[in-house]
Amino acid sequence: MSVPEQTESRPESFASRIKGVLSPKTTTEKGLVWVVGALAAVTILISIAITWYWSKEPSKFDVLEVAARHANIKNPKELPLGYTYASALVQVGETLLQKPGGFLVNDVFPPGVLLDNIPAWEYGALTALRDATTALRNHIARAQTQSREDPDLAKAEPFFYFDHKSWQLPSSESEYEKGIEALEGYRSRLMKRDANFYSRADNLRQYLEVLEKRLGSLSNRLSASAGDTRQVSTDDRRTIVTRTPWLIIDDVFFEARGYTWAAMHVLKAIEFDFRDILGNKTASVTLQQITHELEDGQTTFLSPVILNGGGFGLFANYSLTLANYIARANAATIDLRSLLQQG
Repeated sequence: MSVPEQTESRPESFASRIKGVLSPKTTTEKGLVWVVGALAAVTILISIAITWYWSKEPSKFDVLEVAARHANIKNPKELPLGYTYASALVQVGETLLQKPGGFLVNDVFPPGVLLDNIPAWEYGALTALRDATTALRNHIARAQTQSREDPDLAKAEPFFYFDHKSWQLPSSESEYEKGIEALEGYRSRLMKRDANFYSRADNLRQYLEVLEKRLGSLSNRLSASAGDTRQVSTDDRRTIVTRTPWLIIDDVFFEARGYTWAAMHVLKAIEFDFRDILGNKTASVTLQQITHELEDGQTTFLSPVILNGGGFGLFANYSLTLANYIARANAATIDLRSLLQQG
């Protein structure tokens, strides 16, 4: 009986094992993983770059230069009263809508929905735009309390009070664009001497009263971000220390930056359009002090996050620094109102 011949088993070579591991199927799967990973990394980097670009605060602009450009004249002194004020409002509104990323408060999709600092800035600037437009409609553009209001301003003001978080039809942007168009209509009629702008002390005091309250509130809220605000309870006269939650400290900071940015430009326009009444009451220096304080509060900060260090600690306190500028501007606003009231 013959015995079957046995073959000697040889160990599998290293090359054979590598070949088995790197089969075409396995190689394709690994290549796909690398491609997906690379695309994800590129997407993340692009998103970070976009959010960084969109989060940049708009630069300040020269109100006289903007007004002269729109009027197509070289000498700003030839501008009619109110043209600079209206141009400043138009430019603030256009900046809100046309800056990088557009209007972000009402975004519901990434990357805009992931941002919170610049939307807070937008809300602050929008609030300042509303205050200045309301003052123009109700006081500055009317000779008396029973005078007929300007038709373009009557259209513009309600559009700016539309819900700033609306993204459906109608969207916030579309309503604000209508408000800007109405302001442009009023501005054009000023150039034709077909609209009114009364640069009187009582009209200016009306706007400064609102500005004073806004600045006081912002200063108080910024101080509360450091836990330094103390309120007295009306029930039992107890002192209560309030502190802003740390998650919204940066929101308060950027809202204040947005409001003071827009208000600063409105005040520069007021300095030009109300130059006669301010000069007669030697109030120009006080108004310039307000503008300078607000402008100093727009200084670029170096930290990528809002630092609120305590006391004389290692880190700076951005909220208290900005609150200091705003409080000084608020005090100067009170002085200016007093000067205008004295006559």
